[in-house]
Formats: sequence, C-alpha cells, structure tokens
Amino acid sequence: MHAFNLQAKPLSLADRLADLAVDALIDEADLSPKPALVDRRGNGAHTDLHLGLMHASALALWPAFKEMAEAALEIGEVGVPLREAIGRIGREGEQAMLATTNGVNTHRGAIWALGLLVTAAALQPESIALCAARLALLDDRYAPTPLSHGAQVAQRYGARGAREEAQLGFPSVLQRGLPQLHKSRANGHGEQNARLDALLAIMTELADTCVLYRAGEPGLQAMQAGAQAVLDAGGSASLSGRRRLHELDQQLIALNASPGGAADLLAATLLLDRIERDGISQGAF
Repeated sequence: MHAFNLQAKPLSLADRLADLAVDALIDEADLSPKPALVDRRGNGAHTDLHLGLMHASALALWPAFKEMAEAALEIGEVGVPLREAIGRIGREGEQAMLATTNGVNTHRGAIWALGLLVTAAALQPESIALCAARLALLDDRYAPTPLSHGAQVAQRYGARGAREEAQLGFPSVLQRGLPQLHKSRANGHGEQNARLDALLAIMTELADTCVLYRAGEPGLQAMQAGAQAVLDAGGSASLSGRRRLHELDQQLIALNASPGGAADLLAATLLLDRIERDGISQGAF
C-alpha cells in the first residue's frame, strides 16, 4: 500500500496574494445591502450584472493576480519593466474576465486597483500603497489609447479616475475606507456593518466616475450626501442609519447611479486589511 501525504503544500506568496485579492472581490460582491450595487438582494441599478456573474468574474481573475505577484518577485523592483509586465497581465486578465462574463465589464477597475496592490505587496515594501502609486505613475508603452468611460468622465468633470486614485496612493482607501472599517469594528458594529460603513465613508468624498457616467453631477451629489447622512445617523449598525441607507439605495437606483468606483475601492480596502491581518506585510500602508 502507498502512504499518501495528505498534508497540504504551503502556498507560495503569489498564491496567497491572489487568494486574498479574489476573496476581497467576492466579499465586496456579497456585502449587503449596498446602495444601487449588485449584492445578495439583487442587481441594484444594473441590468447586465448579477451576483453569480460577479463571483465567476472574480475567480477568473485569480491567475492574473498570481502572475502579477510572480512578476514582482521575479523582477524585484519598481520600474518600467514591472509596470509593462503587469499591464500586459492585466489586459490578459481583462480578456479572461470578458470571456467569462460574455463581454460584461464586471471588474475592469478592480483589476487595475487590486493588481497594483498585489504587485506592490509581493515586493514587501515599507508602504504598499506608496509602492503601488510609484508603479501607477510609470508609463506603459503598450497600453491601448482608447479612453475608458471612467477616463472620459474624469476629463469632462475634472474628477479623479481610478488611475489618479492609484497614482496618489489610494487616499480614499487609506484616509476613509480603512479608518472607518477599523473604527466601526472597534465600536462593536459587526464585520458586515463595518464593511458597509467603510464603503459609505469612501462614497462621501469620492468623485465616482461610474456615478458621473451614469447620472452626472446630480447623481454624484446624491451619493456623497446620502452616504454622509447614513454615517451621521449612526452608520449601518443603527436603526436610523439603516433607514437612511434604504433611502439612499432607492434614490440611487432611481437615478441609475451605481457607485462602482467606490465598490472597487472597498475591495482594495478589504485586500489591504486582509494582507495586514494575515501578516503578509510587516510595513505600513
């Protein structure tokens, strides 16, 4: 008889980071009740998205996240070679996503944000966000020139798109998402409510290009003011806050204003939180 070794082989750093990135995307999708976003209740303001599609899309991106981390480990430093390598891997990941979703853009912004953070984390820098920003500031000669919806809207309204958010070191994550997540946890609000509060904190100030594209400045103002009203009422864990959250959900659905940019940055928040809690990074964000 053969003796089988049932002990699991330790995961590589690249495997662990890819797992955490996919987990963050699935946790973001599952979080409920999110205003006008796909969640366990339904499709929010979307007609072409549903929860199963979000899960499938997240899982389809695992190889890309792993490959980005491996590129960082192989190249070993921030520079144009690494920037162009992860740009190529990201575009291949986007194609895998689109093949899985039959052409629906589920996670294009998240590939950019989480891809940069996974790559930076693999380098084990003193600050993951600063390292990701240095990468985001570098030019990729092979990047396609057509403007995304987010980039078009960023130009029209002077808003920061996903690219600029990364280049600035993810201020929405470090200054709003993570502090609110930690604060709500410390106040005993429960993990799901803490995550909802983190999303709302991001929404209070983000010039979300998804909202601007779908609903213009009235939609953006409704999102920001409504998110602040929920937090002012006590957050997701309070009865008054829940009522305000329901009102915000209805208002944004009526405006067709889905805060997809904020959702991507919540996933980035959850990823950095997981990296810290799993002890992968010894440095600060």
